[in-house]
Amino acid sequence: MTDIHAQLQSEFIKLNDAFLAEPYLAIDQRIKLLKTIKSRLIENEQALVAATSKDFGYRTEFDTVLGDLLPTVKSLTDTIKRLPKWSRNESRSVGISLWPSSAHIHYQPKGVVGVIAPWNYPIQLALVPALSALAAGNRVMLKLSEFTPHTNAVIKQIMDGDISEHCIIIEGEADTAASFCDLPFAHLLFTGSTSVGRKVMQAASKNLTPVTLELGGKSPVVILDDVNIKEAAKTLLFGKLNNAGQICVAPDYVFVPKKLEHQLVLQLSELYKKHFKQGVEGKNLTSIISDRQYQRLISTLNDAKDKGAQVFEPIEGHQVDELKHRMGLHILTQVNDDMRVMQDEIFGPLLPIVSYESLQQVIDTINADSSPLALYILGHDKDKISKLSSSIRSGTLAINDVLMQVTADQLPFGGIGESGMGHYHGIEGFKTFSHARNTLVSGKFNPRTSLLLKQNKLLIRLLKWMYLRR
Repeated sequence: MTDIHAQLQSEFIKLNDAFLAEPYLAIDQRIKLLKTIKSRLIENEQALVAATSKDFGYRTEFDTVLGDLLPTVKSLTDTIKRLPKWSRNESRSVGISLWPSSAHIHYQPKGVVGVIAPWNYPIQLALVPALSALAAGNRVMLKLSEFTPHTNAVIKQIMDGDISEHCIIIEGEADTAASFCDLPFAHLLFTGSTSVGRKVMQAASKNLTPVTLELGGKSPVVILDDVNIKEAAKTLLFGKLNNAGQICVAPDYVFVPKKLEHQLVLQLSELYKKHFKQGVEGKNLTSIISDRQYQRLISTLNDAKDKGAQVFEPIEGHQVDELKHRMGLHILTQVNDDMRVMQDEIFGPLLPIVSYESLQQVIDTINADSSPLALYILGHDKDKISKLSSSIRSGTLAINDVLMQVTADQLPFGGIGESGMGHYHGIEGFKTFSHARNTLVSGKFNPRTSLLLKQNKLLIRLLKWMYLRR
């Protein structure tokens, strides 16, 4: 056994022993724990903003507050408010065959839950699932990304002291993550790429650990011909440049009616010049997190150019900075399936545009690929919206909006197929990390057992008549 695995095993045993000593943490104690974390998060707001900016090379305060802090605190507030209701026993009907017994579902904590967080939203995507697991009464081992050490340090401070009895922070690189997945968790949640998600699921299967996988994919935008093209361009620009496009639900590529393609490119360029006029030298563009990710995007862009894509840079110059790994918006037209930009999730500010003449062409193209984590429709034709939404499978759907569906606390969040499995957020998060235990309660008066024991023919005939009739 390696030192890393032995250390993780020791931490797991410590948490598991604590859970077994108190397998059902009282709801008021859970709420007290969540309130303490919320208070510490708010106190450390500026420290977290500064830390994430260091990790990214530069990250706007807007991206950290809007994308990381606000969703986390908002989720905490909602969970604290609704947890007493979520945790109540849920009554179910037993039917006449089980009379006079009663039945209910009891939401029981699972045990020690593992959470593996990504680098792109190192606060929200680490803490929201971990806090959902704590709300359900579990203990948590939280593996933070090795690419965000400064943010990790602040999170460790927040989760220190008495909170560490319930949630242990783990840091380390790929070997640590691999050993982490080998632990016999009661549940394991991973957020990251589809390729790594497969490995996580394979490792978890050895222990029959149930998994929730929050992955990604190429989330398409479909623009309808009745759209206000300027409003559509605003929506796209926000979605693509928020966090420099480093978002699992970022608009990946766009379908636009052929007659509107030129107008869309023009509007995107004009809006970009208005709001990001200094390009990569401005203070309102977040950097690409690492040189490795930056070089990947440059390589993807060059591959598209070499294969015939037309690239529009709204501002001449000031669109890339290799030293600071910064990149502005690049609009690509005349793209094709041979280009990497149309094969791989982009995760950056490259925006391919595909013109179309029929809606069925759009549906067939999207369905030929893996089901995306998000589908976006910009337009107002109800029949076309209905056709798209019913014909295309996706983890989430937003109409005349982007990204914001993830922030709806009362809606489940999760993928389908290669974009993930399972849900969390809100009550779905509580249920994901709880075991819904079937509970049947029979009292002193229970003639059913005596009747069944006799194997009474009249009773059999009665049951057949009740349940086996056509």
